[in-house]
Amino acid sequence: MSTEQQNKELILEYYQAIEQATPETIGDVLTQYMSENCQWYGVHPFNEQKGPKAVNKAFWQPFMHSFKHIQRRQDVFMAGESGQNGENWVTSMGHFMVQFDQDWLGIPRSGRVAMIRYADFNCIKDGKIICSGFFCDIISVMHQVGINPLPQSTGHSFIYPGPRTHDGIQLDDKSPEEGEKTMKILNQMIDDLSQLNQTANDNYPPEILEKTWAKDMAWYGPAGIGATYTIPKFQEQHSYPFRQGLKDKVFNGHICRYAEGNYACFFGWPNLTNTSIGGFLGLPGAEIRADMRVVDVYRREGDKLMENWVLIDIPYWLKQQGLDILERSRKINNPS
Repeated sequence: MSTEQQNKELILEYYQAIEQATPETIGDVLTQYMSENCQWYGVHPFNEQKGPKAVNKAFWQPFMHSFKHIQRRQDVFMAGESGQNGENWVTSMGHFMVQFDQDWLGIPRSGRVAMIRYADFNCIKDGKIICSGFFCDIISVMHQVGINPLPQSTGHSFIYPGPRTHDGIQLDDKSPEEGEKTMKILNQMIDDLSQLNQTANDNYPPEILEKTWAKDMAWYGPAGIGATYTIPKFQEQHSYPFRQGLKDKVFNGHICRYAEGNYACFFGWPNLTNTSIGGFLGLPGAEIRADMRVVDVYRREGDKLMENWVLIDIPYWLKQQGLDILERSRKINNPS
């Protein structure tokens, strides 16, 4: 059995144990599967935690208090070796389907079903999780209870679908050659965008994207930005507002980046650093350097990237500039 297969089986066991856990037993599950010094990276306000006890206190206890009947609905499940440092990772992306029964992060409970979009990266060594990157879309949860903390988005936010080809749950090993092909295209795309950062060419022609993206690409962005479809609409509804509203953009690299078959993924801590000059997210400029923590998951079809699921820790990026949307929302919508 390959390392990837062993690690996938371990993480699937871990996920099953989480679903069967209670607030009283979830700590034992984390201790069983995580190393004592596991480094955990979570979106704001969870941020960095060290070890299963800290992860339990910061994230899982509040999560399981607020949400009941938690089901993990995976759309992508993959594993591979990160080219950054040769570590072995497993990635899961999809939604938690939950019953929103108690307030969470100051967001008032709905008493109804909620879909919590997530991406979960786990690095495994000697049968233990030694590092995790966990992203979820908190603004999407706010939208589902009727709270919109930001101006009208340029794209369209909704409960996003998984891959059109329905092959994102990769339980079996995939061809290494296919993964290498996916990685080559992904790296070319990253290099192209980094070059735009260096030249400050923020009104670039579509031909630059067409080198690596299908013309009818689908881009599923975080709530607050939304999804776009086709290269022209991607440029109009996300890329141009992003690039023109932010200056001095610097790519910082990734903690994890790898491919399996025709899927690829990465996350960074932070991926990007930039300065808002006004317009992005419909907000005024702040002239403050701020970091962006970002997840990307891709599906390749042929020699082009076809679908891209993106999570950005927007609450953290805004908090660095003096706007805490969670605290502001709590004071307005849930002052008690």
